Amino acid sequence: MTESLCEISTDIDAAVDHAHALISSARVEGTPVVNARNEKLGTVHSLMIHKHTGQVAYAILSFGGFLGIGAQVHPIPWEKLSYDAGLHVYRVDLTRAQLEGAPTLHLDDADRPTARSQDERMYDYYGAAHYWAI
Repeated sequence: MTESLCEISTDIDAAVDHAHALISSARVEGTPVVNARNEKLGTVHSLMIHKHTGQVAYAILSFGGFLGIGAQVHPIPWEKLSYDAGLHVYRVDLTRAQLEGAPTLHLDDADRPTARSQDERMYDYYGAAHYWAI
């Protein structure tokens, strides 16, 4: 007997197969981001994925604001984040001051395409390879 689509679990934990290296983007969104001193810098708001290669270009890090009002977000090259499986957080080698000086977007604009010049500024700030050159 085959399982119908209606019978398949929609539980978010079902989106992750812990035996594999893949993870659903739904599980990444909301994950805390900490620095080397375990200071929470924010959470992953969303991921920006290159349409043609399928590679994650950068993560949108959300911090500050109240109930989303006045929140600033920082695009951070995906290669600068590493997952800490023990703590279930993403680590980034930045101080809070470095993050505060990093390129920002308004939360309402975070999911809109950015101009290449904005992307270049962000990648250059972090000393990362531009996603279109990878």
